[in-house]
This record gives sequence, C-alpha cells and structure tokens, in this order.
Amino acid sequence: MNMLRLTLLIGFFLSGVLLHAMVETGSAAPEFTLLDSTGIEHSLSDFKGKYVVLEWTNHQCPFVKKFYANGDMQSLQKKMTKKGVAWLQILSSAEGKQGYLTAPEAEELRKKQNVGSTALLLDTAGVVGHEYDARTTPHMFLIDPSGLIIYQGAIDSIKSTDPADIANATNYVELAYENAAAGKPVDPATTTSYGCSVKY
Repeated sequence: MNMLRLTLLIGFFLSGVLLHAMVETGSAAPEFTLLDSTGIEHSLSDFKGKYVVLEWTNHQCPFVKKFYANGDMQSLQKKMTKKGVAWLQILSSAEGKQGYLTAPEAEELRKKQNVGSTALLLDTAGVVGHEYDARTTPHMFLIDPSGLIIYQGAIDSIKSTDPADIANATNYVELAYENAAAGKPVDPATTTSYGCSVKY
C-alpha cells in the first residue's frame, strides 16, 4: 500500500513537472494551433520567417489594464507589426475564471480597445499556456524568424500597476526585438515576469 502510494505521488509529481516545464530561452518555440476571436485558426508555424511576439493577456488584470488604459500596449503592437512582426495575444483564462471571454466577446473587446495585435488566440483549456509555462498576465515571449525563443519574461523593468511608470521603464520586448533585428545579442534574454497569475 505504501509502495503504491509512493508510486502515485511520484507519478503526480512528474506530471506536474512535465506540465509546467519551462521552455528554455534559445530553444525551439513549441508549435501550437489555436482559434482566434474571429474563428480563424492560427498555427505558430504559419509565421515562420517572422519575428513573433506572444503576449499572455487578461483584460481584468490590473497589470494588463496598466498597459491598455492609455493605449501603450496598442501603440507598441502597431509599431512592431508595421515592421513585420506577428503579435499574438493569448488568452488562457478558463471558463468561469477571471478574464474568460467567448470568441465574440473577445473580438468586441479588441475593437473597443483598438488593439493592434495580429490576432487574439483563445486557449481556454490552457494547453498552450502550460506548454510555455506562462505564469502571469502579461507574460511575454519573442520568437525569432527561425523559430527560437530569444526572449521571455516581463514586458518591462518596473513591476507596478501604475501607467505612469511605463515611460520610465525599459521595455524588454522592444529592446529584445531591436537588438535581434540589428544582429546584436539579446540582453536580457530572460527575466521574471510579473502580473496576475494566469487563471487556468
């Protein structure tokens, strides 16, 4: 009985480790396919040859509101997509949890907020979020044209919910992209994300 219990505990532990295994910076970004807020299917491989930003989001999170309230996130999205970057918002809130949206609700929010991303992808089951070990909203990833993760972590250097701090912070996502596009090393390449927990 004790041996059986130990075996079960080890199994649960290993499942948890595998489920929440962090993808390493410099490794290949895990492939995924999700429907967006308009019902169109997108796969990460569709954007091979481009830089791709993954932004975990939750419109009810104060840390996310900080970036959308005055259009700061929208401006960055538009600035980078104009340069050919694919910007994918990912919503991993489960049904009944904070931030959950149906596809029509998500599309309505995108229009209301004048979002500049390429698409808002719905990950209600949390499969992609767990695959990337997305822990917070926002949690950011930058993938290079060859499909490697070259940055992951916080969106910027000041952990707060105050929009006034944005102007004084270093935006790590934009910095990583600018360095990579110029052929320079991405530094920092990994930071600790901050925000609300992803509501799986």
